[in-house]
Amino acid sequence: MSLAFIKSCIAQDMQAVDAVIRKSLHSDVVLINQVAEYIINGGGKRLRPALVLLSAGAFGEVNARHHELAAVVEFIHTATLLHDDVVDESAMRRGRATANTLFGNAASVLVGDFIYSRAFQMMVGVESMRVMEVLAEATNIIAEGEVLQLLNVHDADITDEAYLKVIHYKTAKLFEAATRLGAIICAASEQDEQAMAEYGMRLGTAFQLIDDVLDFSGDSQEIGKNLGDDLAEGKPTLPLLIAMRLGTTAQAQTIRKAIEEGGLDELPAVMQAVHETGALDQVRAIARQEAKAGCDAIQHLPDSPSRQALLKLAEFAVDRTF
Repeated sequence: MSLAFIKSCIAQDMQAVDAVIRKSLHSDVVLINQVAEYIINGGGKRLRPALVLLSAGAFGEVNARHHELAAVVEFIHTATLLHDDVVDESAMRRGRATANTLFGNAASVLVGDFIYSRAFQMMVGVESMRVMEVLAEATNIIAEGEVLQLLNVHDADITDEAYLKVIHYKTAKLFEAATRLGAIICAASEQDEQAMAEYGMRLGTAFQLIDDVLDFSGDSQEIGKNLGDDLAEGKPTLPLLIAMRLGTTAQAQTIRKAIEEGGLDELPAVMQAVHETGALDQVRAIARQEAKAGCDAIQHLPDSPSRQALLKLAEFAVDRTF
């Protein structure tokens, strides 16, 4: 299923969101404009703002408040990317040099702070305490997820549950907030709001699990980053944890060494191990289960183009190659 087809359902609203993004990013400080424009223009799937719009469309009319919130969600995501790339010392994202590579770490961190604070200025304008509550909680939990991930680096003994907690905090929480916001602004029932939030959390989890798979099986040009980036940083992702359990003693030792020491010296052997043990297939299967659970949560909603697009988006999340 093509992401372009899914986005065609909300093309006009996405143009309105882009207009809000451009207007809201403006600053009298030239460096802020340069860095912000660079990362916003850097492509990306724009999934999170799309989720706000599709969620809203499942309950009624999409309006200007949804456009504002879709932009807010994209700003929160963008700020985390700027900070992430500094923490991870990343050199490439979406097939281009990262902002910290071009502008330096200090500029990336400070402009990330600007984008965060601009997001909170915008959400105040929506004049909904419930919206503020959801986004404040999401931003806080994302930060906790970042710290949890930092604590897990070079730890080959973490459990699957501990790793999934990082995914839920760091990635899936913003997906959940995006789908919840669409429902809130449309005054959906509490049951429907919870159903949409469940969909978002499950979709975000599936999405990150496939990212983990693509780190060992994707095409670096297509996914826009170097293969083995997570391994190089010593991050113990789920494919590695499963491969350590299923592989030979030698394979387990190789993966453990790669996690504990970081770097890419062991990448060929690790790649062979995750393929031979079937770890990637297992992670894909878990991602499919998550996506299905998300779809099941919204099956009771009335049929609409937006609901259909949400169901198709779950298919895309697990079948994608980028």
